[in-house]
Amino acid sequence: MPNDPQTTLDATDRAILEAVSQDARITNQRLAERVGVAPSTALARLRALRERGVVRGFHAEVDLAALGRPLQAMIAVRLAVHAREEIDAFTRAVRALPGVLMVFHLTGVTDYLVWVAATDAQDLREFVVDHLATHPSVAHAETSLIYEHTRGPGIWGAADAA
Repeated sequence: MPNDPQTTLDATDRAILEAVSQDARITNQRLAERVGVAPSTALARLRALRERGVVRGFHAEVDLAALGRPLQAMIAVRLAVHAREEIDAFTRAVRALPGVLMVFHLTGVTDYLVWVAATDAQDLREFVVDHLATHPSVAHAETSLIYEHTRGPGIWGAADAA
């Protein structure tokens, strides 16, 4: 990703990013109309944004309950040791676990927030005990259940319908 995207992204790039952020399934024709360029230009610009790493992927928002994982939690993890090898090993291990939706590496008292989806309270308990509380690098794990989550307005301030 560029060091200073503001100087390397022009108004057309930003308009394309706003459009695909709001609707990743937008057709190329509609994208071109929305940003005021030819379809070939829209396609080339979006391709260039992907190649530069500005657009890192397109994702579907999935109803986790429909997949049998209705219980979500954020688990705050504090490591016992902060050696590079321990940090890297823990990050790799946690990212590979089934049910992990996202891993956030933080500053402050909490080293990681691990967002997980589980089938029920027992499944969540087993995840924490088997993979976090007993992990040799972990000093402390604290679980908070997620009642609800919604998308914010994004960086452009337009509320997302999803």
